[in-house]
Amino acid sequence: MVLQSIAFAVIGLAVAAVALVLFADYFPSPRALTVCTAVVSALIGGVVSGYALDDRLPGLALLFSAVSSALLLSVLARPDRAAGHGRHRHA
Repeated sequence: MVLQSIAFAVIGLAVAAVALVLFADYFPSPRALTVCTAVVSALIGGVVSGYALDDRLPGLALLFSAVSSALLLSVLARPDRAAGHGRHRHA
């Protein structure tokens, strides 16, 4: 379980790094918040899916960890504040 937790944390770091490199303009919040959110959500998603799958499919638990990390990071994304996007909503 310890090795899986380390793998979940590494997956969270990888998801955060990809998000910050590819979509840097979408995350105006501090970088530490983005990285911590990705790591914690990957850990929680991986542990919960590991318990739900009874640790029989660790590859699937790793996939769920990455998906949960990406989904929770999307909550922090602010595409309306991204530079170069001058689209405004009109009421």
